Amino acid sequence: MKFRLKKSFTLAALGLSLTLATTTARAETLADSLVSAYNHSGLLEQNRALLRAADEDVAAAGAALQPIINWTTQIQSNFSDNTSTGSLNSTNVSGTLSASLLLYDHGSSAANIEAARESVFAVRAQLLSIEQQILLRAVTAFMNVRRATESVALSQNNLRLLTEELRAAQDRFEVREITRTDVALAEARLALSRSGLATAQADLLQAREEYANAVGHHPKSQLSLPKLPNIKLDVKGAKSLAVRTHPDMIAAQHQVASVEFSIKSAEANLKPTVNLQGSLGIQESLSGNGFTNTGSVGIVASGPIYSGGLLSSNIRRAMAQRDALRGNLHTVTHNIQQIVGNAYASYDSVNVLLNASREQVRASRVAFRGAREEASLGARTTLDVLDFENELLNAEAALISAQADQYIAAYNILSATGLLTAKKLGLNVQQYDPEAYYELVKDGVAKKSKQGAQLDKVLRALQRD
Repeated sequence: MKFRLKKSFTLAALGLSLTLATTTARAETLADSLVSAYNHSGLLEQNRALLRAADEDVAAAGAALQPIINWTTQIQSNFSDNTSTGSLNSTNVSGTLSASLLLYDHGSSAANIEAARESVFAVRAQLLSIEQQILLRAVTAFMNVRRATESVALSQNNLRLLTEELRAAQDRFEVREITRTDVALAEARLALSRSGLATAQADLLQAREEYANAVGHHPKSQLSLPKLPNIKLDVKGAKSLAVRTHPDMIAAQHQVASVEFSIKSAEANLKPTVNLQGSLGIQESLSGNGFTNTGSVGIVASGPIYSGGLLSSNIRRAMAQRDALRGNLHTVTHNIQQIVGNAYASYDSVNVLLNASREQVRASRVAFRGAREEASLGARTTLDVLDFENELLNAEAALISAQADQYIAAYNILSATGLLTAKKLGLNVQQYDPEAYYELVKDGVAKKSKQGAQLDKVLRALQRD
């Protein structure tokens, strides 16, 4: 009777400890982790900077259609020594202001601007793809910490249970109910349990380090299980949605569009350009010979006659890049469809596994309790009890793993369909606005201007401590 009471107490302690573990302190939610990951990520900062660099390409391309004004100044000393005229020395100061304006280039500059804009849109989509990777990594890290934490708790409770089993076996051995072999079996299982606990604890430490890397800090408290995302079980519809809206797809489409404009620009470079040019100059002699003012204005037309095949080569090169990016677009389309299909297959599989694991745990628990009762009556050996206990442990471990995998698979579907972004998840973060910087710089901003000062403030605010 004493032996059975110990076992019942141990099983009750197992459920109680798991309950207490989930109710102490305020649990850290998955939303908390995703917010921290979004704010912490250096990879997002890196790609935002790359996007701002792409924005500046638009301003650089647009500068070709703006007036270009330059100044030069010069101080020149002249001297000569002649046997008939003697020495002649003079010092002149001159200054020149020159300006030019592109009037017509058959659309080459306009095409360059559009190519740069399409590149900006492609980089924006790539930034969203990076954001999805950051958030999916945080989800995976969150669930793996939960998985490892519960595995450690399960191993600890299993160790306590086996310790009680060993004590009971020793008690029964002393009264000659079982043999020394039964005690040795209990000792072996206890040693194996200690090894399993050490492995689980090592897995937890590694999971916590990955969480800290992905989220920016170690788990501050117990991680609460979130509500499972609402997944529409329509693979065909999900594939269609992903092909239209996935950031990788959008990036590939804009890359093709960008190189199409580059071809137009390269073809226009074969044709003449027309520029308006003017200059003003003044030259003054410091030797007292007065000063001279000069000025000119005119329209200049120019065009290539022979460039060693460079211009034609540029056209062919741009066409080859377009063909390559079209091939990439085809590849990305089918890759996205495969990723969506794989994500749904994984989700369906893990749901079946989860249901099976729950049933396995229920049945294993009933079998274990029955085996213990039968052992107390002499109908089962210690080895039988230990085997049933091991079956229950494996079933509970499989259930823990399946629960974590279910959430990871669900968020993989969101990522595969382009829905795993801070905006679509409604995360409480200050979202990066790629349009704001673009609007500031797209028309070109002079350093010494009111807009330039405003842009400097924006850049300082974007700097990370």
